[in-house]
Amino acid sequence: MYQVKFYTGEYSVRQRAANRDKCVAYVEQHFNAATTTANYVVVVTGANASETSKTWGRSYAQRISDVFKIPMAGTGRSGILVGGWNGRGNANLKYTDMPAILLEPLFVSNPTQAEWVRSEEGQNKLAKVLADSIIDFFPGGGLIAFSVGHKYKTRRPHDRGAAVYGGGTEADYAEIVLEKAKNILETYDPALHYDEPENGDEEIYAHHIMVVKDNKEIWVHTDVDEDDEVMWDAENRILYITTL
Repeated sequence: MYQVKFYTGEYSVRQRAANRDKCVAYVEQHFNAATTTANYVVVVTGANASETSKTWGRSYAQRISDVFKIPMAGTGRSGILVGGWNGRGNANLKYTDMPAILLEPLFVSNPTQAEWVRSEEGQNKLAKVLADSIIDFFPGGGLIAFSVGHKYKTRRPHDRGAAVYGGGTEADYAEIVLEKAKNILETYDPALHYDEPENGDEEIYAHHIMVVKDNKEIWVHTDVDEDDEVMWDAENRILYITTL
């Protein structure tokens, strides 16, 4: 359903190649760097970005904010920065024909956030947020373009972006996250996809039948499957549960 292709070369070359391949979405992964206390998520969109790009970027930023419990930056703290930081980042996206976003989810200069970036658990969370956002915004599938920020440029082949607190480089960890997101997308099967409830109680009660009197639970039957037939006989006041 989804295929992912990594694009290399100068940023304009990557974008035009993705256009020729008719990609349905374009993602460039970065991390931010400033002080050891810097703390927010932001997504850059091109100055000419479509509404889909902006909405997708806001949604991704909100998900990162929720998962890692960090604030959102951007215009009006919306999570997105249209046109980049005084234009920086705009050229990374402006040649795309499809919805495109540049991700800066965490600060690798912040020791706590750098540890998330370096850990497999943190990488898995970042990859899942990205993959889930793509699945939600592009449910029809298709070819997805991935670009590793800083890395694989022709004119600056040794560029790896910012140093990560504790070791490593921004670009190398960005590539790890994108590879994990690629695996999620390319193995995604909508027939097997199940959205876990945000509230754990919803999962519990989905398989329960309760009797409630005066807003107080007085009886619970827990062995109920989604395929069971449940029928209430109002005349005789009997509840029938039949395993099919």
